[in-house]
Amino acid sequence: MKVLGIESSCDETAAAVVEDGRIILSNVVATQIPFHKIYKGVVPEIASRKHAEWILPVVKQALREADLTLVDIDAIAATNRPGLMGSLLVGLTYGKTLAWALGKPFIAINHMLGHLYAAHLVNDIKYPYLGLLVSGGHSIICRVQGFDDIEVLGTTVDDSVGEAFDKVAKFYGLGYPGGVIVDKLAASGDSRAFSFPVPQLDDDTHRYDMSFSGLKTAVIHQRDLFWNEGYEKSNENMCASFQETACRALTSRLFRAVEDTGLTTVVAGGGVAANSRLRALLAERSDLNCIFPPLKLCGDNGAMIAGVAYHFLERGDRSGWDVTACARIPQFKHGVKAK
Repeated sequence: MKVLGIESSCDETAAAVVEDGRIILSNVVATQIPFHKIYKGVVPEIASRKHAEWILPVVKQALREADLTLVDIDAIAATNRPGLMGSLLVGLTYGKTLAWALGKPFIAINHMLGHLYAAHLVNDIKYPYLGLLVSGGHSIICRVQGFDDIEVLGTTVDDSVGEAFDKVAKFYGLGYPGGVIVDKLAASGDSRAFSFPVPQLDDDTHRYDMSFSGLKTAVIHQRDLFWNEGYEKSNENMCASFQETACRALTSRLFRAVEDTGLTTVVAGGGVAANSRLRALLAERSDLNCIFPPLKLCGDNGAMIAGVAYHFLERGDRSGWDVTACARIPQFKHGVKAK
């Protein structure tokens, strides 16, 4: 089964063709970074307009690189949640219209299920495992029993880790996107230069939960209070210390989940899964099988949407033509299964 996957939840217009949920025949991503860079963050109106402008040529390129025509496509999938409403509606409306016109099955996909599935595109991963979903909008630790059987164990109570990276980078004028810039500068810094406060939550009710708002505020407004004498107050050192604290906050909660569940396979997904320090910290745990997507599949892409859509379609699931977009979804709460 060849599935055309369309992704437009934020600031990348993406389309891909994936065969049988694993074989990537094409994967085209048109990034809008140059258009948002001057604003140091994504401007929703610009994003939706660029999606409307680019969606057709991106899909055409994905088909061309796969050496296929629309006649050869068996089904079409598009992201419908969560994300920027205007951006979501562009890809979803295009995907539904195309499927309806061609008489092809259509399936609407939860963007976060796609991120979690990205590693499956290049790895044979057995269920169950622990999922670590870290992106610009989410920080989630979950127990994964199947491609759509996910129980959230912990999540952020305020900012996501990706959001914290972006806000720190924006405040100091370091550049955009923030996560990439912080990671790059941290490589030349010393994480011992600043002792930023580690977020603390009540262990009884928030055993696997995370918080990054206080850390972000400390880095932005109280940086000098946490400076360690003898080190240079450079952006490189600040980024290294900030990144170290944020990544250890993530892994400390993840390792609790490992201890409590007994699951030793961890699968990461989302843009922050590309962070070099997060990968290094997980690699230090030789007792764990930590699986990351390739860097090109950590960010938003159509291949992850097409890949997970295959399993829904194989099971016989279809989305109605009345399916719509949703900017936020309630599934990413404790004990609630995401679908």
